[in-house]
Amino acid sequence: MENYFIGILILFFCGFFTLLFKNQALKIKLVSIFSILASIFVIKTSIDVFLNGEKTNVIDFGGIVGNVSFVVDNLSAFFMLFISIMSTLAILYSNGYLASYIKKGKDVSAHCVFLPLLVAAMLGVVVIQNAFFFLIVWEIMSLASFFLVLFEHEKKEVLSAGIKYLVFMHVSVIFIIIAFALLAILSGSLDFIEFKQAIFLNQDMADIIFILAFIGFGIKAGFILFHNWLPDAHPAAPSHVSAIMSGVMIKTGIYGILRILDIIEVPSINVGYFVLIISIITALYGVLYAIGQSDIKRLLAYSTIENVGIIGIGISIGMLGLAYGCYPVAILGFAGGILHILNHSIFKELLFMAAGSIYIKTHTRELEKLGGLIKKMPKTAILFLIASIAICALPPFNGFISEFFIYFAMLKGLTFNNLSMFIFFILALSSLALVGTMAILCFTKAFSVAFLGEARDECSKNVDKDVSKNMIMPMGVLACFIALIGLFPKHVLNFIMLPVSNFVDEIEISNITNVVQNISYIFFTMLICIVILFAFKIFLKNKYQKHTTWGCGYNKINPHMQYSASSYVSPFISMLKPLFKRVVDIKKPKTIFPKDAHFELHIEDVEEEYFLKSILKSTEKFFARFEKMQNGNIQQYITYGLIFLVLALVGVVLIG
Repeated sequence: MENYFIGILILFFCGFFTLLFKNQALKIKLVSIFSILASIFVIKTSIDVFLNGEKTNVIDFGGIVGNVSFVVDNLSAFFMLFISIMSTLAILYSNGYLASYIKKGKDVSAHCVFLPLLVAAMLGVVVIQNAFFFLIVWEIMSLASFFLVLFEHEKKEVLSAGIKYLVFMHVSVIFIIIAFALLAILSGSLDFIEFKQAIFLNQDMADIIFILAFIGFGIKAGFILFHNWLPDAHPAAPSHVSAIMSGVMIKTGIYGILRILDIIEVPSINVGYFVLIISIITALYGVLYAIGQSDIKRLLAYSTIENVGIIGIGISIGMLGLAYGCYPVAILGFAGGILHILNHSIFKELLFMAAGSIYIKTHTRELEKLGGLIKKMPKTAILFLIASIAICALPPFNGFISEFFIYFAMLKGLTFNNLSMFIFFILALSSLALVGTMAILCFTKAFSVAFLGEARDECSKNVDKDVSKNMIMPMGVLACFIALIGLFPKHVLNFIMLPVSNFVDEIEISNITNVVQNISYIFFTMLICIVILFAFKIFLKNKYQKHTTWGCGYNKINPHMQYSASSYVSPFISMLKPLFKRVVDIKKPKTIFPKDAHFELHIEDVEEEYFLKSILKSTEKFFARFEKMQNGNIQQYITYGLIFLVLALVGVVLIG
């Protein structure tokens, strides 16, 4: 594990090393170079574990903590691998993204410290198997990401989003601490291996501990009821930070759930159905709200919630397969869920990078102000389109493969002779199909409104060219990953079975391998057909002349003739009015030739509007009663201290 520790130390110290330099651009380059170097060491450790088996390193810290285990098993190695690669690509992208801020005089010193620190903390979380040290590194991860979100802290909405994120992360850690405390009481230790033995002897506590841990880790992951921080924090952060948070960091919440599941080994049926129901609601809720957004990064943030739900559906199906002893269902469920962790990190990171490229060029995230960007930013447009096809689970890209495994698992479960499983799997099947349909609506809106048609605003019209190569290159690498996983699913399946082996002892995938091999042949045939069609199109283009069609009396296309982001999805949203809070800002024309008229539609989160805000208002009123106590009077504060001291002395006497 020496390579792993070298990689972590490089990431931990490289940010502080950059403080020695004054050149802001150089700082970003140094972080990029050190990140590449660190990722090489970490990836080497991951591959070594996949080839040769688990690696363990125990360090004795003495005192209360004692021995701390650093364990890299197949599950940890899987997370280490994609955390390293995805984070490094995002950091490379930041060289181009931050260039415009540096030109304006922005100091990126703190940013360069916390960016590699966040990556180091994520790599620590997936390896440490001591509850005390796990919580310390978890807190470092939360604080590092908090400071990264506050990059543009001078903006009020950014500061508000950052504080909200920090509050949610500390609510999250409370539930994790309670779950770990119960495990520590049962085992008399802080070590995860001891936790596993204690749970084996106290199965009646397993459900309570899992639900507490699921809430704690679920807040980080963005499951429904715990998701409210996510749509605010992701748009507030710089795009490369949003890419890391959405593509990588929230997966540490999924890792936490999987690690607790690994400790419990065989979950109960009730817990499996609980996770399945929460996941279905999360997926539906996320995609519904993504459809209604006009801010492109907020749209992607809600889409992240949707995909967390899809991951949860896969994992819960695997849990139910284990609980019922139906191992083919368990294998396919876990394979689909774990592969979707990887797939989502790839295409969502690409989408956030593309959104960042749009923002850098147009200085807006509002879809209503965009349009026609494919003519000026063709590379960004193509890359955004590839990621959009992947996230909609359409062939021949990677999103299709992971969701195919989840569908396959549910269809396999329908053959199992159990009425409850049959009913819930039918519900899950139909829900996932509906989610896929809505995802297509969401991303056809995002792509068509942003890239097609004519520019709707000056910010789009003023774009002169695409973003720089150091922003395109990382996006291109991600697009290649999307295509490779989609075209070679057989090899990916063999790789994914390594972390799946943490949960299912007996793995037989010969039947699944044959199916995915056939899928691969179909995809290659599809690509050949597409190439032939394009060649035929080029042949016809050279043979025939182009002429403008009759414009129906219009001399020139007007941007007002195009669908806006709101009007595109309005018929669908109108059918689901109770699920949204629609905020309309309209000024109707009152004369024959009006000088001014406008219409704006915003979709508010009903949970936050009617549930979270009411709790916050009640809390505010409660604490407002104690405002008089804090009046700045020093004598009164001394009195409070004396009263507390007297009460403490009385308590000591009574106890004695």
